Amino acid sequence: MSALGHHMIDKHGRRMRKLRISLLDACNLRCLYCMPEHPVFMPQKDWASVKDMARITRNLVELGIEEIRLTGGEPLMRRDFVEIVHELSTLPVKKLGLTTNALLLAPYLQVLQHTKLQHLNISLDSLNAENFLRITRRDAFSTVMDAILTAKALGFAVKVNTVMMKGVNDHELSAFVEWSATHRIPVRFLEVMNVGVMKSQFQERFLPASNMMAMLRTDLQLNRLNDKPDSTSRNFRVSNGAKIGFITSESNPFCAGCSRLRLTPKGQIRPCLFMEEGIDLKLLAPEDYPAALAAIIAMKPIGRIPHQPQPMYQIGG
Repeated sequence: MSALGHHMIDKHGRRMRKLRISLLDACNLRCLYCMPEHPVFMPQKDWASVKDMARITRNLVELGIEEIRLTGGEPLMRRDFVEIVHELSTLPVKKLGLTTNALLLAPYLQVLQHTKLQHLNISLDSLNAENFLRITRRDAFSTVMDAILTAKALGFAVKVNTVMMKGVNDHELSAFVEWSATHRIPVRFLEVMNVGVMKSQFQERFLPASNMMAMLRTDLQLNRLNDKPDSTSRNFRVSNGAKIGFITSESNPFCAGCSRLRLTPKGQIRPCLFMEEGIDLKLLAPEDYPAALAAIIAMKPIGRIPHQPQPMYQIGG
C-alpha cells in the first residue's frame, strides 16, 4: 500500500483498492435487460479526455488504487481507446482489465497483447445465435464467439459474463457449464438487476443464484473456491472441470466487502454504482485528492441501496 493508502480505508475497515472507469455510456448492442432500443447517449464533448483520465487515474493509483477495469457502455467504441490503455499501462497497478461485448475486440487483440491490459471480461448471454439476437437485438453471435476464442488462444485471461433470465436463457445454464469445461474459460452467471428497463419485467425474469445452483447440482458437484474478501462473485470448481461463479447483486449483495470506486465518463468519482453523488476530479489539484477521496469514501454504503434512478448503461459495469 502507498504511504497515503490510509486515505482509502473507510470506517468499516474496507480499503478501496479497485477502480472502475466508465469510458462512455454508448453501446453497439441493445440488450433487453440494459437499455431501450433508442437510448439517448452522453455527447462526446462531455467525455473526459485521455489526458484527464490519465492524470486522474495516476493520482488515484498514488493513493492506493491497485486494480483498474475499463467499462462502458462499450469501451471499444471510444476512438482513443488504445491511447487510454497505453497511458494506463504505464501505471504501477497489479491488474488492468476490460469489460466488453467483444463486437469490436478482435482487431485490437494484437495491440493489447503488448500492453498491461491482459484481463478480459466478455459479455455473452447465449450460446445460440437466434437467442443471442433476441437478447441483444443485434445479429453478432459469431463475431463475439470468435473474439472470445481468439483472445483465449492469444493468452489473455478471459472470463465470460452471462446475465441469466428466467424464460429467456435459463435453459442454457447447463450448456454454459459444459462450454466452460470444454474451452477452459470461466463463466460467471449474473442475476439480472432491478434497474432501468428491467424494472417492469424484474419479477418475471429474476432467477436467484440459489436456484441456478440447485439446477446444476442435480447432475454436477459444485466445489466452493476460496474467494478474496472483496470478490464480487462466489466461485466454484465443477465436477466436469468447469470454473463458474455467481454474482448475486440482488439476492445477496456484496456491499459489505466492496473495495471499488467508480469514475464516470465525465471524470467524476463516485462511491457506489447506485449513487449519483460524486466529485469532479478533472480540475482538482493532486494535493486536494486525499480530502476529496475521504469525502467520497465516507459516503460509501455498507448495504445495498434499494433504488437506482439512472438506466443501467449510464452507470457503468
